[in-house]
Parts: sequence; C-alpha cells; structure tokens
Amino acid sequence: MLTAAVVLIFFVSVLFAMLGMGGGMLHVPILLWLGFDLKTVAQPLGILLNGLTSLMALITYWRHGLVDWKGSLPMALAALVLAPVGALVARFIPDHVLLVLLFIVIILAAFRTLQSLRKPEPVDSPGRDRWIWATLGAGLAALAGGMLGLGGGTFISPLLIWMGYPTKKAVATTAYIVTFSSFSGFLGRVEYFQAPWTFTIILSITVIVAAAIGSRLMATKAKPQWIKVAYSLLLVGVGIKLVW
Repeated sequence: MLTAAVVLIFFVSVLFAMLGMGGGMLHVPILLWLGFDLKTVAQPLGILLNGLTSLMALITYWRHGLVDWKGSLPMALAALVLAPVGALVARFIPDHVLLVLLFIVIILAAFRTLQSLRKPEPVDSPGRDRWIWATLGAGLAALAGGMLGLGGGTFISPLLIWMGYPTKKAVATTAYIVTFSSFSGFLGRVEYFQAPWTFTIILSITVIVAAAIGSRLMATKAKPQWIKVAYSLLLVGVGIKLVW
C-alpha cells in the first residue's frame, strides 16, 4: 500500500507542481482507492500534501521571479480566511452534492482554459479593475477547496488566466494563493486527522521532492501552450472520473 501511494502521489505531484497546484484533487481519490477513510484521512492528508506541494513549487517560482506577490495578496488573504470555513461546513454537506458541484466547475474551467489558447499570451499582470472579482473568486475557490479537501487551485489558475496573467505567472501566483488556502484548510481539519504519522511523513517527503522537480521543469522548460493543454486535459479527465 505504501509503495503504491508513494509512486502514484509522486507523479501526480510533479504534474500539479507544473500547474501551480498542490494535487489534492487527485491525492484524495488515491487515498480513497487505497482504503482510507474520507474525512479522517483522505481529505486532511490530501490538503496537507497539497500545501507542501504548492509551497515547494512557490519557492522555485519565487527564485525565477514569476510570482505576483503584491497584486495577488488580497486573493491569498481571502483564501487564508475562507478555506478553514469550508472545512467546517463540509461536515454538514453530503459528499455527493459537493462532488456534483465540483464536476460542473471543473468542466467549465477546462472549457475556459481551452478558449484562452486562441488568445495571444499577455506580457504583464492585469490592472486593478479585476482585482475585486479575482479576490471574491479566490475566496470562493478556497471555500470550495476547504469543503472537498483541496487547495482551490483548480479554480484559481483559470481565474488568473482569465484576468490576463501570462500563463507562467498565473501558475506561479496560483501556487502562492494555494499555499495559504491549503495550510489554513488543513488547520480546519486537524482535530479529526487520524492518518498514521509514519505514512504522513513519507508521503510529505515524496511530494516535496516531486514538487521541486515539477516546478523547475515548468519554470525553465515548459511552454505556455503546453501548460494550458495539459491542464485542460487533466481537468476533463478528473471530471470524467468524478462522474464514473
């Protein structure tokens, strides 16, 4: 079980680090497939691994000057506040209801990202006129992510691309926001966290190494169009899996 978890979560974390996300969207299903309980292990451990992946990716993106620290600070603070609220609300909402909503948003995000392939790549961060909507959107994404044991990057990355961020800067800034939402979301679940500590530590080391590899590939090798296509295909695949 441990070997399967390490291998699967390693490859998932490499890919999601390239997209500026933590991987909780697939970490949680993987842990469920391995037989762990949803609300005491899969979701809290998934969101913890999500935060570690995003944090390591953020460090790499910071070194390459890709993070919009100042412009996205209101979004990061909104995510910090609302993610633990989502974790608390999740106790009272049936899982199947949350998953249906997640599926709808995932497909819309994939469609929006594919649409952006036709547009020229922006060269700078967007103006302030969209910050209010972006802050609201990031807060709601963190709220939804907290409910599902995710960091919210599934929603935040296409939001930043829609705002007009260059793709690589959108990915890097998503890692910044998702780091806030993931760790605060984990704190909202820590009181009923029951994962074995040895298992938790091994998986934590796994995602740290994977995130360092994935974020470096994105910062130095990947092209914006590749990132958008890979992200959209991943979203569609996860949406199909949710329906199944």
